[in-house]
Amino acid sequence: MLEALTHQQLKNLLQRAPSAWPHHLTLSRLVARSLRRRDHTLIQLDPCSPNVWWLGLLVPLCLETNGAALILSDQQRQHLLQVELPRLQAEGFRLPCWEGPNPPTGDQLWLLNIDGLIEAHQNNNLGNRQLIIPEAELLSERLRQSMTMVIAPRDWEQLRRAHPSADAALLELHERISRRLFMQATRVDAQVKLNGNEILALKNLMGLLSPSPDPWPALLQANHEHWASWGELDHQLLQWQWQLQPLEPLKSLPGLLRDQPALLLTGSAETTRLRTELDDAGFPSTVVASLNEPRWQEPIPLFAPRRQPLPNTEIYADHLLDQSRRLILGRSGLSVVLLDDQQLRRQLTSELAAEFGRRVVHETTAPESNGVVCCRWSWWLQHHDQLPLPEQLIIALLPLASLESPLTAARVEALKQRGRDWFRELLLPEALCLMAPAIAPLRASGGRLAILDGRLRRRCWGEQVLSSIEPWRPLQRLLPD
Repeated sequence: MLEALTHQQLKNLLQRAPSAWPHHLTLSRLVARSLRRRDHTLIQLDPCSPNVWWLGLLVPLCLETNGAALILSDQQRQHLLQVELPRLQAEGFRLPCWEGPNPPTGDQLWLLNIDGLIEAHQNNNLGNRQLIIPEAELLSERLRQSMTMVIAPRDWEQLRRAHPSADAALLELHERISRRLFMQATRVDAQVKLNGNEILALKNLMGLLSPSPDPWPALLQANHEHWASWGELDHQLLQWQWQLQPLEPLKSLPGLLRDQPALLLTGSAETTRLRTELDDAGFPSTVVASLNEPRWQEPIPLFAPRRQPLPNTEIYADHLLDQSRRLILGRSGLSVVLLDDQQLRRQLTSELAAEFGRRVVHETTAPESNGVVCCRWSWWLQHHDQLPLPEQLIIALLPLASLESPLTAARVEALKQRGRDWFRELLLPEALCLMAPAIAPLRASGGRLAILDGRLRRRCWGEQVLSSIEPWRPLQRLLPD
């Protein structure tokens, strides 16, 4: 059996090159079983152990590559080709890989990115090929980004040139939408939702015309009830870009996870939202396994005073500056401040720079040894491996998506219409998914964590946030070193 052969091969490899991760053999047997049975499997890995699972995944594939497609991000593909494959080759393993838009004709593992996966699905090139998707918790977001439609001012010009008979009507419609967007903008370079009536008017007009140049045909095919639509404004040029993204990308790609076998690996400690998405997409989880590591013995020092103002109060910005100043003062290592609110983040960065000088930078991967990096959550999760281990992590705002985002607002509205609990089914689970990987570097550095968001202690769901970062010990006051 494939499981027994994989187990023996990997066991011999680990004897020659020991690894501290305890789940290689278990993972390899689960992967081999899924490859042999061609079933639907969901495996939950530890969120704080990135890139340790490769051996358990790749050794079974070395023995059985036919009919599998590995879906990787650009960073994962680079790691596979530059680190993992040379390591396996040095141990005598061979894993033939095929790259390209067309499926391999031989016994090779097909490497695809998200764009390639969508193209292969739409062109019916996947067949009965087994999909292997690491970081499955990010699948929907990556699909959404890949499926994004962008209509720029030049696209309007091309449309008008393609249909001179409708030039006046198209120009009038574009100007009417432009006036409304800029009138409703609450700040410079805002994002403003497009109304369904405006989209319908454009579709009705284009329906009377001959075929149009890209990307307009894709717009006509999109169901505006299942897509978020907004304009990104440029006040300097008085122009705007039309952005469209699917609310539920897995539903917009019917059969992607239902019609062929799939093996999903997730590094998220919170799988509620992922399970819901998979159920809605028709993914029958025939095997569900968890390979979490034992919790660390050393808890993270957590500074989270009980009496902190809420983010929507007038004094919150002053509270954030005062506490951040106290936390940074005297630190000899790297401090990272996580804050998604752009205006507040830039204000805080400027005020801290006035206090600490060039130590304070904004989203830079080359800070000073005792530097302070102010950044978004997404930036930190993408670049933390390019930075020194932090001495402390300051969470200015918990990563709850803002309803000011047209995409978030549209997704919330869709849940409201179905009578669903949009906060506990969408916003909170997605925030919890970010917590564990964001603080993972503190586990290695022994640094401290500070949460300055008053909602942590004053909202009932704050206990779920605290549970997601266990183990931790309270740091009641800041003492000098």
